[in-house]
Amino acid sequence: MKFGIIKERKNPPDKRVVFSPEKLKEFKTKFPQAEIVVESSDIRVFKDEEYAAAGFEVTNDLTDCDVLLGVKEVPVDNLIPNKKYFFFSHTIKKQPYNRKLLQAMLAKNIEMYDHETIIKANGARLIGFGRYAGLVGAYNGIRAIGLKEGSFALPKVETLADLDEVKSELDKIQLPNIKILLSGTGKVAKGAQEILDHLPIKQVSDALYLTSKFTEPVYCLVDVMEYAKRKDGKVGDKFEFYKDPTGYESNFMPYAKETDFFIAGHFYGDGAPYLFTREDVKSSDFNIKYVADISCDVDGPVATTLRASTIADPIYGYDAISESEVDYKDDNAIVVMAVDNLPCELPKDASEGFGDMFLDHVIPAFYNNDKDGILERAKMTTDTGELTERYLYLQDYVEGNDNYALH
Repeated sequence: MKFGIIKERKNPPDKRVVFSPEKLKEFKTKFPQAEIVVESSDIRVFKDEEYAAAGFEVTNDLTDCDVLLGVKEVPVDNLIPNKKYFFFSHTIKKQPYNRKLLQAMLAKNIEMYDHETIIKANGARLIGFGRYAGLVGAYNGIRAIGLKEGSFALPKVETLADLDEVKSELDKIQLPNIKILLSGTGKVAKGAQEILDHLPIKQVSDALYLTSKFTEPVYCLVDVMEYAKRKDGKVGDKFEFYKDPTGYESNFMPYAKETDFFIAGHFYGDGAPYLFTREDVKSSDFNIKYVADISCDVDGPVATTLRASTIADPIYGYDAISESEVDYKDDNAIVVMAVDNLPCELPKDASEGFGDMFLDHVIPAFYNNDKDGILERAKMTTDTGELTERYLYLQDYVEGNDNYALH
């Protein structure tokens, strides 16, 4: 089997890659029967010369590869028919802007494996950049505090070489006496927590957080059963909530009253209650001044997120009264950081971490007859131009029926 590492062609340019040269060498050592080539790229965080020095052919022609590995969507014109592709297609939630991409893959008899669909039998994701989104998102939020208050100046992550440099910059600052709330328990929240622990900021229980004042910065980690509650007053159940959140309502306002800086690292499911609404933000009990919305659902559960921001211009202000965007330096502005492609700021570390996961969970499936069903579950389209059974819910989306409901 021949694998090709493809050049990223989506704009804005993305420097990440599925495998670093070192990890590709490990791949070859573990599976010597694999043939591997690398498509030449002038934007990748690792240079062509580094792959060549590691012993891999760098080429502009991948037409004889069986499996093509990328990160972001491949432009329709660059799709090679009759191949197996791995990348983030952003189609599994029926995203309108990528319908043509899924149609093209079916027309070209491409077997599509979306990184988001690479899951365990229980549905847990095996592959992703979540940790790096959390790391960069928390750092960016802290950077915004320094910019707004003029108390310290952190450089942008994209100007730093790696995570070690990010952490050494944090060592130079002193955070004010603030209370920080972090939502979520997955990889994103753990990445953000890594930054808070590095500073080091003390973690406190929610009982203490909600009832006490402190003379130093503290943070509290909350999961869905803390910020949501059953409408009927009974005790909530996390797994029941994930199956059907309709019987729940937000319990976020007690936290909003005590929080200066909110880091949104949770996963938001369809039908779940919003954490806070625009009306909530108008309340005198809403005291949050800074929001780092790593989950970045626009017009969603975090009402201050009016739009995704960019790496170039990561922060904006939200005015509670007018419900509109203002300069983040305005006195009444809530400062919002809502970059939706945070791992791109740390391409070296993110790529190395991604390669670790991909080599552990995906590559063996090609050589062990897919004994754990990894490829079978992840496969969205067939080499005969059809959706697989698991992804048949996308049929109306493919056919261009604009009345489809979100899955």
